[in-house]
Formats: sequence, structure tokens, C-alpha cells
Amino acid sequence: MAHDLLKDFDPFDIFDAEAARLDRYFSGLDDAGWRRPSRCEGWSVRDVLAHLAGEELYNHACLDGTVEDLMGRLADAGIGGYNDFNEWCVRERGALPVEEVLAEWRTKNGETRERMRALGRHAMLDTMAGPYPVGQQAFHYDSEYATHADDVGAPVAEGEVDDRTLWRVAVGRFVLAEQDAKVQVEQTADEIFAAVDGVTANLSYPEFVEATVGRLPASHHLDPRIASALRCLA
Repeated sequence: MAHDLLKDFDPFDIFDAEAARLDRYFSGLDDAGWRRPSRCEGWSVRDVLAHLAGEELYNHACLDGTVEDLMGRLADAGIGGYNDFNEWCVRERGALPVEEVLAEWRTKNGETRERMRALGRHAMLDTMAGPYPVGQQAFHYDSEYATHADDVGAPVAEGEVDDRTLWRVAVGRFVLAEQDAKVQVEQTADEIFAAVDGVTANLSYPEFVEATVGRLPASHHLDPRIASALRCLA
């Protein structure tokens, strides 16, 4: 069962840890740090913060059961898809003091994490894809926060690296199974075997994680067919 991949991890503890990582990093930035390009193409570190702050509008709609209303309001404003929404979130905060955007994200995400933990992992949440378990949604947020922490260069302590990689491998495998992806994935003690359309590859755990979130460098040797099939979280 795909769910068994996640049973040993607490999605809410991970969410708190990754949010705290970003908060520590953001809190120490100067003007040059905010302007620095992130790993998200076209976005500065400040833009990543604006994205995270803006998407709390969706996160809260999930918790409030008002996703359909939000989608309707966005459509009326000419915001038609996920990418449009992301860019709109960044634009809307472009002229605001960065301290204000940081305070917005810190407060609203804190509410999201508190409310999700209170509901528990087996409660159901309203989402764009329909009712969905809170715990599984939290794992999606966990992956996004870890990815964006890496995008902006937030430090990961040496003692955290292995456990952080393991839960990210588990989430990637879970989402691939959930999406019924055509790629075959097998995990061994130290690597991931992937196969699709007769093409195979052996990936280290970190490489697999980067593939699932679409962050492998263009110079990577992985066959594009496997890279495309593994991308499930970005």
C-alpha cells in the first residue's frame, strides 16, 4: 500500500521544521540577500517568500471549505491556472515592504500548520482535487517547503540531512503511486531504480528527490523520459 510509505513520518512535525528553517533564513537576510536569484527560474528570494505568503489564500480556503469560491473569484479576475496564481501572488506583493510580506507569511502559515495539526492526519480537507486527507496534504506542503528552502539556500544541519532525504524519498514514491505514474520505482538500501518504456536508471536518494520536484540540473545524465516521468511534485 502506498500509504505505508508515509506511516513512519509525522507530516505536521516536518511541516513545522521546514517552516522554521525558512523563517530562520528569511529573518537573517539583508537587501542583497532578498534580491539574490533563487533556484526558481525568474524568481528572487523575495519572490519565493511572496509566493509562499500568497498561497496561504489557497491553504486557508482548503481549511475553510471555500476552495470553489476562491477558484471562482480568481477566474473572475482572469487568473486561470496554477502558474497564473503563483505569478499573481508575487506581483501583488511586489511593492510591499518585505517585512510586511514576511509577517503575513509567518502569521498565516502558522495558522495553517496549527489548524491542520488540530484536525489530524485522517480528517478530510477541501482541495482543488476534491476531498483529501489532511495528513497527505501536509506531506505535499512538506515537500514544497523543503524544495523552496533548497531553492533559496536555507541551511540544513548535517545531522538533519539523512532523515530529511528519507522522508522526501517516501513522499516522492507515495505521490508517484498516487498519480499512477507509468514509471516503475524500486528502493534499495542506498539507491532508487527507475524504469519507463524500457529505459532504466539508478539514482541516489538525493537525485531521486531532485527529480521528483523538477530540480535536476539540465546537465544531469538522466534520460529525459525518466526525468519527466519522475517529476510529480512540481
